[in-house]
Amino acid sequence: MAKYSKKASEKVGEALHEQKEGKLKSGSGKKVTSKKQAIAIGLSEAKKEGAKVPKKD
Repeated sequence: MAKYSKKASEKVGEALHEQKEGKLKSGSGKKVTSKKQAIAIGLSEAKKEGAKVPKKD
């Protein structure tokens, strides 16, 4: 697995926690049920805040 910055790791952790509680929503407003999608949302939010996130291969 790729290494992310501390800030990015925290964002992913928050997104996964929200997903487990059923509070995480996608851009269209639907509830997120996939762990992969929750990670993607966390990385996206971290990227918006300027955290270092490696590009997808």
